[in-house]
Amino acid sequence: MFLKHSTQGYYANLPRTDDFDSLTDPKRYVPLPDDWVVGVADIVGSTDEITRGRYKIVNTVGAAVISAQINAANGAPLPFVFGGDGAGFAVWPTQRLAAERALDAVRRWAREEFGIELRVAMTRVCDVRAAGRDVRVARYAPNDEVDYAMFSGGGLAWAEEEMKAGKLSVPEGVAGDTPPDLAGLSCRWSNVKSERGAILSLVIEPQDGVPEECFGKIAEAVVAASGADPRGLHPVPRSGPSAQFPPPGMTIEARVRQTGPYLVRLGALLVENALIWALMKTRGIGNFDTKVYRAEVAQNADFRKFDDGLKMTLDCDAQTQSRIEGILRKAKAAGMVRFGMHAQSEAMMTCLVPSATQSNHMHFVDGAAGGYAQAAARL
Repeated sequence: MFLKHSTQGYYANLPRTDDFDSLTDPKRYVPLPDDWVVGVADIVGSTDEITRGRYKIVNTVGAAVISAQINAANGAPLPFVFGGDGAGFAVWPTQRLAAERALDAVRRWAREEFGIELRVAMTRVCDVRAAGRDVRVARYAPNDEVDYAMFSGGGLAWAEEEMKAGKLSVPEGVAGDTPPDLAGLSCRWSNVKSERGAILSLVIEPQDGVPEECFGKIAEAVVAASGADPRGLHPVPRSGPSAQFPPPGMTIEARVRQTGPYLVRLGALLVENALIWALMKTRGIGNFDTKVYRAEVAQNADFRKFDDGLKMTLDCDAQTQSRIEGILRKAKAAGMVRFGMHAQSEAMMTCLVPSATQSNHMHFVDGAAGGYAQAAARL
């Protein structure tokens, strides 16, 4: 039975697991209450942006949706998922208006700063269920300080389809002239080169009508194929990513910040990043250990997820890629899944860092040359 009324603490009180493999089991997911609201966002023409070499901007806009929602909720735990060229999330009913304003503000910001059109929409969980889909979540915790939501039930995918068809949206202007609160959003790490052969972006979705248990078995086989490596083909080295000066995303981050003229923001970031780059060349200062922090970046990285399907960014050798592709081609021939793959030489990260002195920083990993967006285009 679904809960009809709930508080914001519903998600915060759900159990967490550090066993990603177990999340192939649909029984590990818990239905969100009927009165909760799901939100989705998607960049229009993301493949054209990739062609123009602007995929880092695309990732930043996708992560900005999540950053704005976390800040609108004053840091209260809420389920969200990063999709490369968009994002999905859910909030409790009293948070809906603030969530809509945050979506509208990010939409206007993306348009004004980057010339990017962002579709945004929200709908109640009960309406998703009335359409024959569901919204169920699980919490995956790579460490004690960070966890990421996993989604199943097809609800987010349905909401995105309705949004793209023009049936769901958030009205323009509900945020007024208020800019989005993107505090903590950054993109300072260097791209990570593949050590095994290629950075493989993988998107797998069940065909319509396929039971979740059947899709779970296929996902389990794919995860097991990547699990032959002790770190699951993690694209970020155990010691963490490297930093360079100036960082590749500095001009983008200057547009994330909302106070002062652009050149002043850029100048301040130049000084700030010079100090950070110099600090990263040392063991740290005070209680801040650069070696520990960089290792935490790798540990906290969100490189695989369940999002009404399975998405993974893997540092993959040719043999393992062939094995994964063989599993998926067989499943596709049986009418069970559709999938898309995209190989590139580097991965990149977009980060949410509430505080550099704490361990709750989050890092969204994607392929640097189209990643999830290109893989999804090949479904």
